[in-house]
Parts: sequence; structure tokens; C-alpha cells
Amino acid sequence: MRASAADNTDKAGGWTLGVLPSILIALLSLIILVLTLLGAACLKKQRSLVRTIRELRGNRFLRDTALQLEPPIVPVMPVMAEVEEDQEPTPQTLLQQGNTVKCSKKLWKGLQQEPRFTKSDLNLLQLIKAGKEGVFYQARMTRGTCKGHSMFTCKISKEGVRSKHVDTEVSIMRKLVHHKNILQLLDWNTSEEPFILIMEYVSYGTLRTFLQTNRVHLSADPELQSLLTIASYHIALAMQHLRSKMIVHCDLALRNIMVNRFPWEVKVAEFGLARDLTRMTSRHSSRWRNPRQRVPLRWYPPEYFKNNYYSFKGDVWAFGIVLWEMQTFGTLPYPDLETSEAVVYHICIGHKNTNPDGCRPEMLHIIQDCWREPYALRPSFTDVVHMLETIIENDADYVDVESPRILVKDEAEYHEARCLRAASVSMDDNSNTI
Repeated sequence: MRASAADNTDKAGGWTLGVLPSILIALLSLIILVLTLLGAACLKKQRSLVRTIRELRGNRFLRDTALQLEPPIVPVMPVMAEVEEDQEPTPQTLLQQGNTVKCSKKLWKGLQQEPRFTKSDLNLLQLIKAGKEGVFYQARMTRGTCKGHSMFTCKISKEGVRSKHVDTEVSIMRKLVHHKNILQLLDWNTSEEPFILIMEYVSYGTLRTFLQTNRVHLSADPELQSLLTIASYHIALAMQHLRSKMIVHCDLALRNIMVNRFPWEVKVAEFGLARDLTRMTSRHSSRWRNPRQRVPLRWYPPEYFKNNYYSFKGDVWAFGIVLWEMQTFGTLPYPDLETSEAVVYHICIGHKNTNPDGCRPEMLHIIQDCWREPYALRPSFTDVVHMLETIIENDADYVDVESPRILVKDEAEYHEARCLRAASVSMDDNSNTI
């Protein structure tokens, strides 16, 4: 019996020793199989990733090629935040801007052309205004015309203005073509200094100068508020068009609005600070300061000084300033403040321009809406257009657009009166930009 039990034990031990290697071999085989499957899956994923990267690179190449085939539009350079002319830069005046899209150099070359004219081909007739970057004149060609126009407005850049900056202005004006309330670009020369832009003719220069020159006539006119409302409506239409094209003006002021026939033909001009947001990756980016470029602090909103931010709502704020300027016949905003630091502090603590005398309540309501804070509460330009349309439709003193009254008896008389102010134009314009 004992011998039999020992034999059974030996058999069980031998069986165990014989099965254990088989189990180990099976486990090892399973592990190798799992690792092989994992390796194959990783390899497949890697190949798929490589293929995707190649496809993306191919698509980017196609997009770049297609972009180069589009009509040339210059990428806008970031607007630099500075205090106004004759003032030192301060830390509070930085403007947070978007990084420009890196475009092919062919886009810049698209605006370069063989110059069809130079300054010597121009006959400068009348000074319109002297800005911080250029001087505006009424002019004509010494021989022939400019695209059929015998008279036109030309802007001659000042020394130190970069050609790429002027190219950016040209590209924006080309994008804003065919609107009756925007000064239309006819031709340009950015291949040599001074850089020159030729724009359509306007009879009466800037709206600021027009209102100041005709203040006596306008003040006695019982339909003054109706006339100012109509002019405001056309300015709002121009700004609505800019918004539809994703253009931020950044320099909307009464001095940058031209008059051909008041109040039915007023035109927004001066796009030297304008930005095309379709050519920017973001409106929020790192700060970039350029001491050579200035911005009009008296027309800028509080968020510019507090958060280094300017948007379409900033243009709405500036539009409210323009309405205030019109009601006061071109008075400088915040007239009691003399320095940039005082202006910035005044705006940041929430102080506004005083209500203009004689302003109709409906226009005063729009002005106050344009100055609301935070900026998200301000109306859009589409809203402003609708509000002004309602005022005009409900105006009991509505002016017949088909038979406009002539406020200035003779154009020559107007220019004669304005010549008396020509010597002080540059001085006035510098003070306006503080």
C-alpha cells in the first residue's frame, strides 16, 4: 500500500514538471503575440500620421498658391499706440494689436507699379488740411487728366512715412471702393518719395473747416438740426460699409470727413491708421510700439487706455465724438484739457464731453449711447443707421433732398473765406490730435 502511494506521488510530480514548461511557453507566446499586435498597430498609426501630415502640407501649398493668384491686397501693419504729436509717449497709450498674417512678398509687389505720375506732374491749387502723415491739396494735372478727372484731391506724404505703410492705406481704400460716402481712390505712386495718393475731388474740404467757416450762416438756419442729422446719417452709412468689410478706421474725426455738397455728399477719408482685420490672425496680440506713429487720443475710448484694446466699438465711440464736434461747429473735444496726460485721465475716470447747446434730444441720445461702457453696450453702426433713419423720417422739418438749399452762395466765396484760415490749418490740426 505504501509503495503504491509513493508511485502515485511520483507520477503527480512528474506530470507537474512536464506541464509547467508548456504553460510557460504558452504564456511567452501570448506575450510575443500581444507585443507584435501592438507594434503593428503603432506602425499603422505612425504611417497614418505621416500621410496626414503630407496631406496637410500639400493643402497648405495649394492655399499659398491660390493666395498668390488672388488680387493683391497688402497685409495691414499693426497700428502703434502713441500719444499725439509734440507729446512724449506714455505707458498708458499702448494699443493691443493683432499679429499680421505672414503673406508672400508677391502681395506687396501687387501694389507696386510703374508710376504714371510724379509730384512734378501735379498743379497744387488749394491746401485742404495738413495731417500728421501727409498734406491734402485740391489739385489737377499739369497736362491731361487723372482717369478722366480734371480736378481731384491728392495726399502727399510727409518725410519719414514708410512706403509699406502707404501701400497698406492703398489696399484698404481699394477694398472700400464704390461707396458714395467714402473718398474714392483714383491713382497712387508709392515707388518714390514723396508718396502720393490721388482721390476724387471734393468742393469744400474737411467738414470741420466747412462748419467753422459757415458757422454764422448755419447758426441762423432753422433747419440746422435736420441738416446735421442728414450729414450724420451719411457718415454712419460709410462706417457701416467699413464694418461690413472688416475695416477698423481708428482715426474717425471731423477733420477726416470731406464735403462735396453739404449735407448730402460727405465722405469719410484718411485711412492711414485703419486696420483690415481679415489680414490679421488676431485682434489680441503682443504689444508693439513705434514712436514714429501717433494716435488721436481725444477720439479714443476708455478701453484703449485701460486694456490696450480697440475694436469696431472704438469707432462707435469716435462717431459719438464726431456728432459732438458737429453740434459744436468743430470745437476740439475736451477743450479745457491741454495735455495728453490730462485727456487720458479724464477719459479713464469716466468723464464725458458736456452736452452741446441746442442739440436735439434724439441726437443727444445717440451720442450718449455711443459713449456707453462697457463697450459691448454700445450700438453697432447698423443700429445707428436705423436710429438716424427713424429721426429723418419723423422729422417735421425734413429737407427736400431733390432740391437742396444752397448754404454757400458761391464756391469761390467759400474758398476766399477759407484762405484766411489756411495759414493756421497745420497748427489747428496738430492741436486736434492731442
